[in-house]
Amino acid sequence: MTNLRDRFQRVRKLIDDCALRCGRTPAEVTLIAVTKTHPVETLRQALSLGIKEFGENRVQEAETKIDAVGRDRARWHLIGHLQANKVRRAVKLFDVIHSVDSIALAQRIDRHCVAEGRPVLPVLIQVDLAGEETKSGIGQADLERLAEVVSGAERLRLLGLMTLPPFFEDAQQTRPYFKRLRELRNTLQVKGYFGDAGGELSMGMTNDFEVAVEEGATMVRVGTAIFGERKPL
Repeated sequence: MTNLRDRFQRVRKLIDDCALRCGRTPAEVTLIAVTKTHPVETLRQALSLGIKEFGENRVQEAETKIDAVGRDRARWHLIGHLQANKVRRAVKLFDVIHSVDSIALAQRIDRHCVAEGRPVLPVLIQVDLAGEETKSGIGQADLERLAEVVSGAERLRLLGLMTLPPFFEDAQQTRPYFKRLRELRNTLQVKGYFGDAGGELSMGMTNDFEVAVEEGATMVRVGTAIFGERKPL
């Protein structure tokens, strides 16, 4: 428990210090604790320490954990790829979906929100900036069209953009990807896609979250630096 508290506080301090160095306020950056593959007991410990923002990659795994600890005890983020056959469950489970990557998926999520009686669901569009076959995301050329669809949906609220850059040992190599996502967000912001809001930037993980904060991240998704190495599935 002490180690978990210390690791979380260390990550939070690194984020805060980085934000201040960049002329930002620490409150601008939400730290999402990524609990994928970690057991329910670890989640309970995190909750007892006051951690309230959790990220999960898989709907089925998240469902088990959320049922065990309570839907209303935290804010739940789906940060992994969302399969079409899991949309209904995701709509019921998550407070925010970070991984909308196609028009068809956006429309499906919206339909299930209507069917489940969910009045609004904040979502982010996942943008593919590297063309890696193993990762999802909408291409830059099609981003604005997807933003139009999400903005025009009955129950969806476009919260911002998300990206997963390639992994580099040298975190500085991720900087161009984070900078590009910020530029894309700014373009959509000027065109009014986020309403009166600035548009969130969900970017940065254990290896590169400080670089992401320097480039404007408003949400960072950190697992290993808080919970230790993930357990194999």
